[in-house]
Amino acid sequence: MSSEKINLQDKLAKFSEHWSPRVIAQMNDYQFKLAKFQGEFTWHAHTDTDEVFLVIEGNMGIEFRDKVVELSAGEMYVVPKGVEHKPFAQQECKVMLVEPAGVVNTGDAGGELTAQNDVWV
Repeated sequence: MSSEKINLQDKLAKFSEHWSPRVIAQMNDYQFKLAKFQGEFTWHAHTDTDEVFLVIEGNMGIEFRDKVVELSAGEMYVVPKGVEHKPFAQQECKVMLVEPAGVVNTGDAGGELTAQNDVWV
């Protein structure tokens, strides 16, 4: 772990894949990840942890079975553990995720959008 400052825009410029979070820092057991969202993700839940979405640039939504939460740059939302959700973004959206190390992006759903874990950028 480096003690250097981290420039989010520099890190975001190093990858282009959507729905493939990249780790930029770790604090204790929690990782800070950057991701680019575009289109629809998959319905999933994380049974053991909450998940934080912090929008850096753009707009996104998180669909729940009973509502939709819309987020813009500078806004964040905490999805409680065990709650089924589906992120989406009409245009590319740049997001920071905060979650424990080892959390799989597709949670309990698996599938073709499951990204490799612990990829640092």
